[in-house]
Amino acid sequence: MTHIARKRFGQNFLHDKAVISHIVSAIRPQSGQHLVEIGPGQGAITVEILKLIKNMDVIELDRDLIEPLARTLGELGEVRIHNKDAMKFDYTDLAAGHRLRVVGNLPYNISTPILFHLLSQAECIEDMHFMLQKEVVDRMVAPPGNKTYGKLSVMLQVWCEVEPLFDIRPGSFRPAPKVDSAFVRLIPRTKPVAPVTDNRVLEQLVTSAFSQRRKTLRNSLRKWIDADAMESLGINPTLRAERLTLEEFITLANYTCNNPLPT
Repeated sequence: MTHIARKRFGQNFLHDKAVISHIVSAIRPQSGQHLVEIGPGQGAITVEILKLIKNMDVIELDRDLIEPLARTLGELGEVRIHNKDAMKFDYTDLAAGHRLRVVGNLPYNISTPILFHLLSQAECIEDMHFMLQKEVVDRMVAPPGNKTYGKLSVMLQVWCEVEPLFDIRPGSFRPAPKVDSAFVRLIPRTKPVAPVTDNRVLEQLVTSAFSQRRKTLRNSLRKWIDADAMESLGINPTLRAERLTLEEFITLANYTCNNPLPT
């Protein structure tokens, strides 16, 4: 399948057979499971998965890849190709009572919006396995106090178990990206790490807290909660956002749901 990678789609096609094998082994596709691949590209991973399960859905935005994918994959099993934008796709439509296993080589320029979109539909997802820019994976798994700990770390870890699996060098792709990549597993939790009153409020508060990382909570969250209230919750208002645990962010968000400041 000849196709010139398009920068506007963030295309970097995986070609390293050893890495492909490692990825499929980590996913461990099983007969009867419902797998969905985002961005199959030229089908490098898709082909190997279909050898094991014979039935899956793939979501590909680049319409020039649709016909070649259909020819290649149709010989291996039943594949439903959706020429759609993964950031707008309704994954619950595919679930139909069965939880999905989502895999993919996400375009690095839009990986975070895709992750948040999937998070909003996590109730229909069993697990997710993605190739991402290593710097993004580092942020996903960062603990409190780490310089890369931020909104992505908090929101994903509240709702998912996040496990980095292995790194992938640029030469495994064509064209080679200018950064290292990593393969990561996310397993949505049946319940968040602590009860969340309103996830939308939590996300907005976390966004405010990290919007200017060097500000203390007293300043970054002044529109949400005052310093005295923070102290009453056992949270030091002179700390910066990167020092707070997941549970402390949830505590603040839940408090503001019940005690909003006057506007």
